[in-house]
Amino acid sequence: MAFFSKIKKLWQSPDEVARQAVEEYVQEKGIDVDLPEAAPEAAEQAAAEPVAAPTPETPAAEPVSEPVTAPEAPASEGEQAAPEDWQKGLVLALRQAEPKLSEWLSVILKDIDVADDRLWERLAFLFECLGAPKDEAQDFISRFKDWLDDMGYEAVEEFRSELQYRLALALDLEDEEDERDRLFLKLSEGISKTKETLTKHIDSMLASHDTMDNDFWEEFEEILIMADVGMEAANQLMESLKARARKAGTTNPEDFKDILREELEEIFRTPPRITAVNPPEVVMMIGVNGVGKTTTIAKLAHRAQMQGRKVLIAAGDTFRAAAIEQLEVWAGRIGAGFFAKEAGSDPAAVAYEAMDKCISEGYDLLLLDTAGRLHTKANLMEELEKIKRVVGKKHEGAPHRSVLVIDATTGQNALSQTKLFHKACSVDEIILTKLDGTAKGGVVVAVAQQFGLPITFVGLGEKMEDLRPFNGEDFAKALLT
Repeated sequence: MAFFSKIKKLWQSPDEVARQAVEEYVQEKGIDVDLPEAAPEAAEQAAAEPVAAPTPETPAAEPVSEPVTAPEAPASEGEQAAPEDWQKGLVLALRQAEPKLSEWLSVILKDIDVADDRLWERLAFLFECLGAPKDEAQDFISRFKDWLDDMGYEAVEEFRSELQYRLALALDLEDEEDERDRLFLKLSEGISKTKETLTKHIDSMLASHDTMDNDFWEEFEEILIMADVGMEAANQLMESLKARARKAGTTNPEDFKDILREELEEIFRTPPRITAVNPPEVVMMIGVNGVGKTTTIAKLAHRAQMQGRKVLIAAGDTFRAAAIEQLEVWAGRIGAGFFAKEAGSDPAAVAYEAMDKCISEGYDLLLLDTAGRLHTKANLMEELEKIKRVVGKKHEGAPHRSVLVIDATTGQNALSQTKLFHKACSVDEIILTKLDGTAKGGVVVAVAQQFGLPITFVGLGEKMEDLRPFNGEDFAKALLT
C-alpha cells in the first residue's frame, strides 16, 4: 500500500522528512508555535504526531530526561476531554519516547486494557500524523479488528504481540534492533525442548572431559544422533568440528561451544541469490500431507499483505478431503484472494487458470498449493512437474520459487522427504514447521548440511506471528546459550 511506503520513507529519513511533516501539519492547522531544533530521534517522533499550541493550562513541553507516558484516557463519555487535548498529550509522549516500534506502541497502548474505541482512535491518529491516507489507515485497522473478532481476543495482553508484529511488517522494521531482540526471544522459546535436551547433554559431556579426545568425540556423536541430526550429517559435522579445532590449535573442552557455534553459523550461511522477478511472483508450495502446509500458506499470505502486496491463494490440492474448504476459510480470514475448482479437478488446470486470474486482476503474489499425495495412480512428482510446466507457459519464469514445507517433529522422515522432493522438483527453499513441538530439532542442522538449501522460515506456534524468518546465527546462539 502507498501508506506503508510513505511510512518507510519517513522512518529512513527522520532529519528532513519528519520535521517537514510537522511544519506542514502546523501550517495546515494554523497553529502558532515555534518548533525547536530537533534531534533525529525527536524529529522522527514529531512526524508521528501534530504539535498543538501551548495554553496557560498546558505549558509548552521542555526537554526532559525522564520517559514521558501517554495521558490517561477519560473513563466515561461525560468526562471526556476535547480531542485536541488528548492528541496534544499523545504528541508530547511520542516525541519524547525513544524512537523504537515497541516504545511507540507502549505510548499508544498506555492505560488501554481492552480493544475499544480509544485504541482505534489512537492508532488512526498515529497513522494520520504519519501521512497515511484515511482509507488505507482504516484498512489496516479494519483488518486487525476482523482478526480480533475471529480469535475472540479482547484484552491487550492477548493481542499486543500480534499488533507489534503487524506493524513491524507494515513498517519494514523486522531488522530494527528492538524487533530482532523480540524475534530472538521467540526463537529461544520455540526451540526450548531441543535446547534442553541438547545443551544438557553437552554441558554434562564438557564437565566429564579434560580434553577433546576420541572418547569426547564419540560421546558428542551420540548426542547428535539423539537430537535427530542423523548418522550421515553427524559424521560430516564431527569431521568439520575436528578440523576447526585443529586449525584453532585447541583441545580444551572450554572452547568447544564457540567452535560448535561458528560451525553451525557456517552451515546455515547461504550464498546470495537473485530475488527479483517479473511480477506477479509465483510460489509453488510443496510437501506431504500433515506437515502444516495449509496454515503456512496462510501465514505467508498474511505477511505479504502486511507488507502491502496483493495476494492470491490457489487451491491446487484437489484430492485431499476438505483441502479446498480449509484453504478458502484461511483466505477469507486473512482477506486474501482465492481461486479453486471443484474437488478432483486437474491440479495443473487449477494452476493455469489461477495464473490467468493473477495476471488479469493485478495480483502481486500467487501462492499455489499442491497435493501431498494423489488418490489416483498418477505419480505425485510427475504431477508437480506438470504444474511447473503449465505455469511457466502462462508466465515465463514461473514458478519463481518452489518452497518445501517439512515437519520438524518427523525427524529423519523430514530428510527423506527433502531428498525426494528436491530430486524431482528442484526445491529452492525450506520452511520448517512445528519446531516448538520437538525435542529433536537437530533435523534443522541435518537438512541444511546435507542439501545446502536455505531455511527461510520456521514455525514456532499456531498464531500468524509464529512463522518467523530463520537466521542461522540467531539459531546457533539460541541453541547454545
